[in-house]
Amino acid sequence: MIQALSPSINGNGVFRDDAHATRKTLVRPTFLPFALPDTDETEIEAMVATVRSGWITTGPRTRQFEQEFAQYVGAKHAIAVNSCTAALHLSLEAIGLTSEDEVITTPYTFAATTEVIRYFGARPVLVDVCPDDFNMNPALLEAAITPKTRAIIPVHIAGLAANLDEIHRIATEHGLYVIEDAAHAFPAKYKGRMIGRASNQVQPSFVCFSFYATKTITTGEGGMICTDDDRLAERCRIMALHGISKDAWKRYTAEGSWYYEIVAPGYKYNMTDIAASMGLAQLTKAEKMWRRRCAIAARYNQAFGALAELQTPYDRQDSQHAWHLYMLRLHQAQLTIDRAQFIEKLKQLNIGTSVHFIPLHLHPYYSQTYGYKPLDFPVAYREYQREISLPIYSKMSDEDVEDVIQGVLEIIEQCKTA
Repeated sequence: MIQALSPSINGNGVFRDDAHATRKTLVRPTFLPFALPDTDETEIEAMVATVRSGWITTGPRTRQFEQEFAQYVGAKHAIAVNSCTAALHLSLEAIGLTSEDEVITTPYTFAATTEVIRYFGARPVLVDVCPDDFNMNPALLEAAITPKTRAIIPVHIAGLAANLDEIHRIATEHGLYVIEDAAHAFPAKYKGRMIGRASNQVQPSFVCFSFYATKTITTGEGGMICTDDDRLAERCRIMALHGISKDAWKRYTAEGSWYYEIVAPGYKYNMTDIAASMGLAQLTKAEKMWRRRCAIAARYNQAFGALAELQTPYDRQDSQHAWHLYMLRLHQAQLTIDRAQFIEKLKQLNIGTSVHFIPLHLHPYYSQTYGYKPLDFPVAYREYQREISLPIYSKMSDEDVEDVIQGVLEIIEQCKTA
């Protein structure tokens, strides 16, 4: 049986290695889920108050959440919607994407990033990722740009920002929009700037967040569009609620009017006040929850960093990692088992894991539609085959974290080649 540290935790969420113990068993009595939201009475009280107010759909709480989120990240405009998918879709609609256009993004992402491009009948053009951080490789961008290219969608994988300086430089040179998929990236920073705050580039851009149940802050389902462009923000706001003219939500208030105009065939993407009240409560705890994630990541790095069988996640000194995911990689030549068997062994120890992501070009729709082969994006394909995402969320106890560490170390000890 492997001995493991059993650290305590201080008020900042940082582990202190001031206690040592040997765990009596490796099998947890209950299953540790891969992810759980960090909610308590704060969210419950906020949502109950909203229900009691009588205003439960889009209304004053949603507007308050938009204002406070915009202030938090430093954006001029924030438009709350019901998912990051909706945020990406509305951003593409706002730039006037058509079926004749192309949008460059990465194969190493979730389905939403490219499916919104297909909503318009446009073509997603994929470029491979960097081997260190799974983010879009800017060195491959220039070759992917054609006269049909309208936008670039970089994805901030796991909560570590992509190389935005280079991506925005290329976008500006070619007159392209940048729509950041920041589903993982709250509260991340790039070179001191919060993800969500506009870059210094001239070309207008968007940043799209997710508040899904597993994200660093949650509204259950939800998303946010951030931009500094007044015209694009107004278009997104109108199209998020059926294409109805300004301040449609005020129709049923003393300030509103029964009269409205439909100016475009919009969508039903609005956030509710119930969800927004949960988001407001989560915002008050965002810093604390992020610090806890950082502490867990540091503890994992300490436990796994020196092992020849493992590769810990890449980080950069010039950026702030959100630690939405902890993407561990196996050096499979050093092990007698493969990634699937490693995951199964952790499951047998009552530890949940996941894989991020199955690259898009491996899925039937994209391989059949565009004829992609696995080695068309060799880095994405190679790194995917050895990646395991470990639990990392602020609701994890010290014991939960040590269970994960002990489980991984035990499997390594049992299955290493030397």
